[in-house]
Amino acid sequence: MRITKRTNIAIRLLMYCAANPGKLVTKTKIAECCNVSENHLAQVINQLSQLGYLNTQRGRNGGLNLAVDPSEIRIGDVFRSIEVSAPVAECFADTDNTCPFTDACRLRVALAEAADAFYARLDRATLHELVCGNDALIEMLSPARCTQDRLPV
Repeated sequence: MRITKRTNIAIRLLMYCAANPGKLVTKTKIAECCNVSENHLAQVINQLSQLGYLNTQRGRNGGLNLAVDPSEIRIGDVFRSIEVSAPVAECFADTDNTCPFTDACRLRVALAEAADAFYARLDRATLHELVCGNDALIEMLSPARCTQDRLPV
């Protein structure tokens, strides 16, 4: 299964926010630290805020933070919300399905079972589990470190 760039960015963004609790973080700092474009990041921020995962605050002292406790954010739910438009294979698409074997294909059944197992595993993972106690990740996502790593030599 291939994860879209948007979902990858969403998980990085959520991990960044979880690693910096109680702080308003900026899009610029997140983009720098997570190695993503600000334009793509802005789209993901908008989507995650509409889904209720993020609080956003505009203006000079603005930024964003988690709207939900990390222990309540199930990674499977995030994936489903972001990946909703990406079928596992052509035969799962409502439109543009040109496969002549769809009605008799056993691969489709196997892929559906594999996708169910994939999401079942992600449903057991929370944002808290990805970040809490992960000192190496928290250090990588520290705003101070992101700035230090990019200073000219």
